[in-house]
Amino acid sequence: MNIGITCYPTYGGSGIVATELGMELSSRGHDVHFITYANPIRLSEDLPRLHYHEVPISDYPLFQYPPYSLALASRMAKTIESEGLDLLHVHYAIPHSISAWLASHILGGAFPFVTTLHGTDVTLVGSDPSFLPITKLSIEQSPGTTTISRYLQQETQRVFSTKKEIKVIPNFVNCDRYRPGVDVELRRQYATPEEKLLIHVSNFRPVKRILDCVRVLARVNEEIPSRLLMIGDGPDRVPAQELAQKLGVTDRVEFIGKQLFVAPLLAIADVCLLPSEMEGFGLAALEAAACGVPTVASNVGGLPELIDNGSNGFLVPVGDVEAMSAAALTLFKDEDQKRAFGEAARRSTEMRYSASRIIPQYEAYYEEVCCAN
Repeated sequence: MNIGITCYPTYGGSGIVATELGMELSSRGHDVHFITYANPIRLSEDLPRLHYHEVPISDYPLFQYPPYSLALASRMAKTIESEGLDLLHVHYAIPHSISAWLASHILGGAFPFVTTLHGTDVTLVGSDPSFLPITKLSIEQSPGTTTISRYLQQETQRVFSTKKEIKVIPNFVNCDRYRPGVDVELRRQYATPEEKLLIHVSNFRPVKRILDCVRVLARVNEEIPSRLLMIGDGPDRVPAQELAQKLGVTDRVEFIGKQLFVAPLLAIADVCLLPSEMEGFGLAALEAAACGVPTVASNVGGLPELIDNGSNGFLVPVGDVEAMSAAALTLFKDEDQKRAFGEAARRSTEMRYSASRIIPQYEAYYEEVCCAN
């Protein structure tokens, strides 16, 4: 197929999943065209069937805020015609889904597109009164709609009071690239052999509660020498650094910014922390699991579908730093249990969330939407 993909080309989970999906589809013989305002961050592989179409943003003095959604719709329509696309797949409803709907109408109103909802486009932004009506319209007008978890499917139907049929296709990971195996030299850059290493990966938005990671590190370090590796960047980075200084653990928390390849870093960790206030799925936990690293996470959203509490990770109440610290210490103090959790996490990932299992589900759904349209 000839497929167009639109996403936020940043380090957020939706953009990462969309980019990984495009690369997987390309490797399976599909032509994939990314239509975005910037080259997707993880789009680093030089695959012959991958193409990038930039959305130009006009900076007219009349506009206080450039109308990106309209420019995107025009670029979508132009790319559909010039490249002979069979289908558009947009990730994150706002504004991508409504732009796809507009592009379809530019071309006569019958072009097939799929909208994948990732989380905050439903639970936070989409449910805001300013965006709720347009988000509901874009979902109901989308020929195909998917969510990344059963939780998000149910939440979408509740928030928007819609009877729209929504298919669940979970996030995935390439188990050949994300795999167990500690790079000893890499680990030595962040922790000594005697120390335990916690890791967190996100876009450092308030919903991720990254300050809780610092609090957990401070609590755990009281009993077992530990360090915390923070991967990513965002608005809560400075507050987290200030908290580390206040708690006296500045020398034990390493902020290394955004990283293109996180698999080697995840693999050297002992435990992944995900204290989010909400997660549609929890991509960081999945990538850690593929690397054989158990996650201690908040018991929210789609995370219980990924983490089997007490088997391949731990789930704790949101904001319960003491419970999260106790769970991490349980694994730190019992190497056999930590190893068993990591192996169980890897097995579950291979069986349920590997790219080889999930990508065919998207291919089948594309065919279904195209035939119905």
